[in-house]
Amino acid sequence: MLYLHDVWVNWFEGEENGYNVCHFHEWRKEDAVELLDQAPVILMKEPLFNYIENQLADLPKQLLEDVRKKAFLRKNHERVQLEHCFVATDGKGVLAVDTMGYTIPVRKSRLVPRQEQLVHEMFDVHPINEYDFEVEMEEKEYHILSLHPYSMTGLTRKERQLKQLLFMALDQLFSSRNSAEIRYWYTEWAPGKYREIQAMTTNEVKQSFHEEVMLGWTAQHYRLCKNLVKGHAFFEKLWEVETASKINQSSNH
Repeated sequence: MLYLHDVWVNWFEGEENGYNVCHFHEWRKEDAVELLDQAPVILMKEPLFNYIENQLADLPKQLLEDVRKKAFLRKNHERVQLEHCFVATDGKGVLAVDTMGYTIPVRKSRLVPRQEQLVHEMFDVHPINEYDFEVEMEEKEYHILSLHPYSMTGLTRKERQLKQLLFMALDQLFSSRNSAEIRYWYTEWAPGKYREIQAMTTNEVKQSFHEEVMLGWTAQHYRLCKNLVKGHAFFEKLWEVETASKINQSSNH
């Protein structure tokens, strides 16, 4: 068994999409970074790595058995044994995983660049771990509350978070079935299409609005999000947290 020692982790809990497990350069000062005293390293094939990175589904039983009680968290100068915690790589991506006692990858973290490099070096010289991976790799379904990776490509952590918030607000708007309100917000987004919007059915408005907002992140997206969340206490709180956050540019890890 291969091991990595003194592993800094910044856990993202309950994230099914890998794009929400932020890389080191996007870690923030307020993030709760922890130190693993040691973690087993599992070298695997790309399909299994992608499955772990982008799903919240059962891990292979043999994998769970291989890593059981082999990782330790350093906490207040004590070593705390973890049930199933490991570092995974397919030679391209690197991911730390903690099941928190379950059989799914509940918490995921990227590593600091220096330790990612160590994992890549291990992959270059050691054989891959083979697992019976019987789960059918069906095409993952993305939807308004779990956006396709292409719609997040190139965005910063803050932009991704605000885009998810925007789509949460849009989901609530679309669920209201208030045709006049939906048309109003689409017109706010695309004022030049006023006449066209009035002639559309409600479903056409939703689909067109959804498709246009899905692309990129601009000042127009920012304004729409800011205005849509007003009056919704939960969304307003998320907006405040995200717009106040700063990237941790200086780190000793």
